[in-house]
Amino acid sequence: MNTGRVVAAHGRQVMVETPEGVCVRCQTRGKKSELVVGDMVRWAVTGDGGVIEGLEPRRNLLYRQDDWRTKSFAANLDQVLVLVAGEPMFSETQLARALIAARAEGIDVTIGLNKTDLPAAATARERLAPYRAMGVPLVELALKADPAAARALLAPVLAGRTTLVLGPSGTGKSTLINLLVPEAAALVGEISQALQSGRHTTTSTTWYWLDDARSAALIDSPGFQEFGLRQITSEQLAGLMPDLSAALGQCRFYNCTHRQEPGCGVRAAAERGEISPWRMRIYDELYEELSRTRY
Repeated sequence: MNTGRVVAAHGRQVMVETPEGVCVRCQTRGKKSELVVGDMVRWAVTGDGGVIEGLEPRRNLLYRQDDWRTKSFAANLDQVLVLVAGEPMFSETQLARALIAARAEGIDVTIGLNKTDLPAAATARERLAPYRAMGVPLVELALKADPAAARALLAPVLAGRTTLVLGPSGTGKSTLINLLVPEAAALVGEISQALQSGRHTTTSTTWYWLDDARSAALIDSPGFQEFGLRQITSEQLAGLMPDLSAALGQCRFYNCTHRQEPGCGVRAAAERGEISPWRMRIYDELYEELSRTRY
């Protein structure tokens, strides 16, 4: 039995890279596939490629969510790099969801603030202050204005790790990918042709090696995925938000929801300015969402 890593997927067709670095087009069994980029699999040789025989245990798994369903999209990650900017100004709700989803799976997060050469960077930096206070690493970049400096700043962040890079439209994610993986467009074209999926693969998640030793990798996913949090209960939420979790255990009631109960330690911390009002609003919104009936 052969082993390998899923580096691209489209429907029941997946591209599996062997330990020797050879890519093999494989078919999954059954009518649909739950395999995602980053999965380690067992596969057997067939006439013109391979067939997936099994999935190795995952270290972690991230989900994306749309209006209709929650779906897994990347596995076995070391960190998530969330690229944001002041122009356009990032969404704190999207950022919060990314941090919560990663924390629930034990995955590190680094925030990359791009376009620091523009005036709006000052406002973005101010809005990111609570995250820095929580201990979330922040790297400041000017990918277009100073690509050499950006590369130097990112090198130690990405070295030896598998990193999922995400960013809203317009924040410079394509610039980052092209800077670090100049052959990215060609690789996507090759994968698209191999999986016979045409343009669809160019909008799917793709794995890129960053070095010849294949010790560091980037996983690029289109747009800014709305992270699915339905695997998390409303009771777990506060514990996955570091600024709120610091105040847990100080509530009068053991089952406090940190919303309207008297003697709530979390609300008291917010009143003292230890938790920003915006973070409390995000908590309330997500608590409502997670409290709804799951389906």
